[in-house]
Amino acid sequence: MSLPPTGRRGVAAASTAALLFTLAACGGDDGDKDAAAPRTELTVLAASSLTDVFTTAEAAYEKEHPGTKLTFSFAGSQELAAQVRQGAPADALVTADTRTMDGLEPETGTPTVIAKNRLVIVTGEGNPEKVQGLPDLADPSLKVVLAAPEVPVGRYAEQILDAQRIEVKPVSQEPNVRAVLSKVELGEADAGLVYRTDTTVATDKVDAVDIPDAQNAIASYPAATLKSSEHAEAAAAFVSWLSSPEAQKILQDAGFQKP
Repeated sequence: MSLPPTGRRGVAAASTAALLFTLAACGGDDGDKDAAAPRTELTVLAASSLTDVFTTAEAAYEKEHPGTKLTFSFAGSQELAAQVRQGAPADALVTADTRTMDGLEPETGTPTVIAKNRLVIVTGEGNPEKVQGLPDLADPSLKVVLAAPEVPVGRYAEQILDAQRIEVKPVSQEPNVRAVLSKVELGEADAGLVYRTDTTVATDKVDAVDIPDAQNAIASYPAATLKSSEHAEAAAAFVSWLSSPEAQKILQDAGFQKP
């Protein structure tokens, strides 16, 4: 039986609609599969002084690498090293000194220095005690807080004070550099020795007194993959990215120096 023109148009329209529905359904399935595709989750152990800059780096890296999710664990480098030796599940490590990283050679890939830093004297806002330089830290009436000597920044502090023959009796020795900064921020100490970059995250609460280069120490930050990583390729990609122009700009904008 022959259909009238209007009938033929109706059948064609119905067929087209059915085809479009089928294509849309197929496309929707693919989209759902893409959305549900598992992402690689990387755990990165990082020195406390990298807390803020790595938050910025995380967003940039995940935008550029949508298949990777970064999770950072921040602590003093000596604590991170202990976690690695105890077999904590992680994929990459960034410490605030080469000495700690070198001590983990059996557990890591080849490290690469990604940034450098220097120490400053941190004081309360407005520098109420009028600290001018390292010799002032020997004043027994001044409450000085330092990081413990096994912590990289504590070791650097000990190194520069010994070189200047300055004896300081700290009111406390902290487990990482952010704890030193916190003591001064809260007014529990008058001064401390931290990295230059740490003071930039609390400019409304603390002041920084520069230490001349001839009296200062340079901190190097090496990054390496961990041999125990279950995502070796993705971990290597992240460590490599830390030396890229984009990552270097993020680090230097935060006050870190070129490696």
